[in-house]
Amino acid sequence: MDTTTDLPREVAQAAAGLVEPRPLRRGSVTERFMKCGQRSCRCHEDPEARHGPYLTVSRVVKGRTRSRYLTGEQAELARRQIEAGQQFRQQVERYWRACERWADAELEGVAAAAEQTAAEKRGSSKSSTPTSSPRSRRS
Repeated sequence: MDTTTDLPREVAQAAAGLVEPRPLRRGSVTERFMKCGQRSCRCHEDPEARHGPYLTVSRVVKGRTRSRYLTGEQAELARRQIEAGQQFRQQVERYWRACERWADAELEGVAAAAEQTAAEKRGSSKSSTPTSSPRSRRS
């Protein structure tokens, strides 16, 4: 199977979904309520009195969590970017599955062609015997 001319429709459709550039983000947006640094503040005694909500976007980079504070508008935008990132990851996975099915079909096509060639050759069942003796006839 020639890879340039016989592109399966499923692979072409999956690839087309990957072409559309857009802002993507990994991670999650969380709402936090925190204690402040003043010991006399009641947020240290009463969990209901904690300060917030503070919105953050977090993700893991090289094994460490990276967080960034956001405004309400930024948090909504970050949520949409995270959702777009998850959709992109799903599209990449669909593309991989389609390409793997294509690769399997290509392998099966090569195996079938090899079987066809072997069947066409129809080799003889008996090996041929040598016509000349192992020694030279000039003695």
